[in-house]
Amino acid sequence: MKSALPLFFVRIFFWMALCFSFEVYGQNPTGLEIKVATDKIKVDGELDEQTWAVASRASQFVRQFPFDTGMAVNQTEVMMSYDEKNLYIAAVCFENPDEKQVVWNLRRDFALKTNDNFSVVIDPYLDGTNGFNFAVTPLGTQREALIVSGDQSFTLWDNRWFSHVHKKHDRWIVEMAIPFSTLRFTSGLQNWRINFSRTDVSGNEVTTWVRIPRNYPLTVLSLSAPLIWDKPVQKTGTNVSVIPYVGVNASKNHYPQDQPAKHAIEFGGDAKVAVTSSLNLDLTINPDFSNVEVDRQVANLSRFEIFFPEQRQFFNENSDLFSQSGFTRIRPFFSRRIGLVKNPNAPGYLQTRILYGARLSGKLNPNLRIGVLNVQTADDASTESKGTNFSVLTFQQKVFGRSNIAGMLVNKQIFRNDSGDFSLRKNVYNRVLGLDYNLLSKNNRWTGKFFIHQSFENQKRTDQFAHAAYLMYNVPEFSMVWNHEWVGKGYNPELGYLQRPKGYFRIEPQFDYRIYLKNSPINYVALTLYNDHYWDQKGKASDRLFQYSTTLSFKSTAAVTLNLNRAYTRLYNGGFDPTNTGSKMLDSNSVYRYNYGSLNFLTNTRRRLSASMNNQFGQYFNGWLFVSDGYISYRTGSWANWYLNFTLNQFYFPDPYPDNRFWLVGPKAEISFTKSHFLTLFLQYNQQADNINVNARYQWRFAPVSDLFVVYSENYLPQPWKTKNRALVVKLVYWLNV
Repeated sequence: MKSALPLFFVRIFFWMALCFSFEVYGQNPTGLEIKVATDKIKVDGELDEQTWAVASRASQFVRQFPFDTGMAVNQTEVMMSYDEKNLYIAAVCFENPDEKQVVWNLRRDFALKTNDNFSVVIDPYLDGTNGFNFAVTPLGTQREALIVSGDQSFTLWDNRWFSHVHKKHDRWIVEMAIPFSTLRFTSGLQNWRINFSRTDVSGNEVTTWVRIPRNYPLTVLSLSAPLIWDKPVQKTGTNVSVIPYVGVNASKNHYPQDQPAKHAIEFGGDAKVAVTSSLNLDLTINPDFSNVEVDRQVANLSRFEIFFPEQRQFFNENSDLFSQSGFTRIRPFFSRRIGLVKNPNAPGYLQTRILYGARLSGKLNPNLRIGVLNVQTADDASTESKGTNFSVLTFQQKVFGRSNIAGMLVNKQIFRNDSGDFSLRKNVYNRVLGLDYNLLSKNNRWTGKFFIHQSFENQKRTDQFAHAAYLMYNVPEFSMVWNHEWVGKGYNPELGYLQRPKGYFRIEPQFDYRIYLKNSPINYVALTLYNDHYWDQKGKASDRLFQYSTTLSFKSTAAVTLNLNRAYTRLYNGGFDPTNTGSKMLDSNSVYRYNYGSLNFLTNTRRRLSASMNNQFGQYFNGWLFVSDGYISYRTGSWANWYLNFTLNQFYFPDPYPDNRFWLVGPKAEISFTKSHFLTLFLQYNQQADNINVNARYQWRFAPVSDLFVVYSENYLPQPWKTKNRALVVKLVYWLNV
């Protein structure tokens, strides 16, 4: 045993030296030429235009999964062209005719690695940080996404573009037409950056034109090749989109008090104005920020608030400028705070009316991005809230190739005095001033973030700062992470998200070592060491976790992970109910040391029937806990998906603390009648919240980015069976290019 340990560390340092010594993974293409179309292109998947006959071709795709070496078994050829309005992309995707194509459903924004598809990644800024992703399945399903922070996909972004797929015996052919009005780019450049990928699920192969190591996502922008235009790309004509909506709402509360039904008709809309080819102005008047997409409920066993992502369209363009300052748990700005006020009569939040919103975002020059946002809410007597103004000013200045320095000023302010008159003297405000450094190395191996933020209020507080640093080195064989956070006890970003509101210091190192196997059904074995340690502002440990993990990742896409954990928790700032159900609370300032393990597995996602399950078992505070969380899914061709999401929490405590058990069950059906008509049925039984939620949503996409939604929701009290409330929403949105 003693002789094996030195050998293990010798191997680690050998791989470290090897990875630092070699910067490339093989010969990559030198670029792809793009020329103006010689004839009119019809997007029909036929490729019978003369333009495609003479266009340069990107071919010789290489593997990314299950190995990042060797050539693709099923090759792909790509051509590109353009005219004054559109960028055109054509791809010929060769395949084995005996293999069945895998497409989960016909809804937009599918997952790249679990559906057969052809995908293009475009970097029109040459910054390796911000770009676009467009993808199409063999059945014509579309996906569009913004790429931010070098490789992260933001699929909630929607815009107009067109595609068509033509199927042949041993190949499928896709044509795309992407309007220049949809893209944001720097005018005058003659080179962009581009890459293509192809996912062949039935063949268990992911391939790319420019080689991407298997530890990176397919949307990484730094690993791309030049797209060489025959002349500099310029902005063409005006680019204004108007997106009006009309919504009809009906709702009624039955419990705990029966109230009269409410009916409302809302009119409003958004406008998108391209100030330049890379700078966009978003406007909204009387916006309908109601969510037609229901949030999935989760069982919360922690002492802190759960983070739900923003889904509203108005905030999506260049959203990373506003949403990615700080960390996920330390945000100076969180847009879901806008339009919500605390319920004066019960825990939770209520919606308040938003009068208008304006947002200017994009690039002033190739190295500088800016964002300006202003939203005003109305007075609301029912929530006892005054109209509040929300303003954000942010910038990103590119430095050192792909990295950037970012600054942000967030201001939440009431411009009315006690008499209701406009006033700048006696007002209530909350502000945050922040500076971030975002690190992205040229080869994407080094990533990181370092920031310092300061909050300001009209009441005095001490230690109103937040600071953190994250640094990661990542190569296929191993990765190393260092993270620390320091939040002062007076730091108070009211328009942001702070999971732990009390001052603390945290360190969070992690080391992963991966062993890849070739002649085995196992793709790689990963060994992980992880430590998470919190101290309060007095330097006293409050939470500590040490974790050892082993993961077996199979070539079939299945995976198994075993975690062994040693935890320490000291309660502070009041007691805590470890079940979060209103049961007997543990004493404040009590200390708990406990051990637990978890076994997680994911089955082969290529099969019609697949499942994922996370099982945790062991000590929990002063008792024991068993948790089983996961889903079972069944794919009926491409027209329907059936899911069963579930969570079981079983608690065992010594007297006088009662044992407890609660379920969260969420069966869900996603039905695609066509590529334009969709029905989602969602039932959620949350025993912890003592609630049953029914949600049915019909969507008709009758034109590009234009939808009719019909949403019905109802909440029930399980015992005794009572209806809490019902709501019906009919919403029509139309995208009009002026």
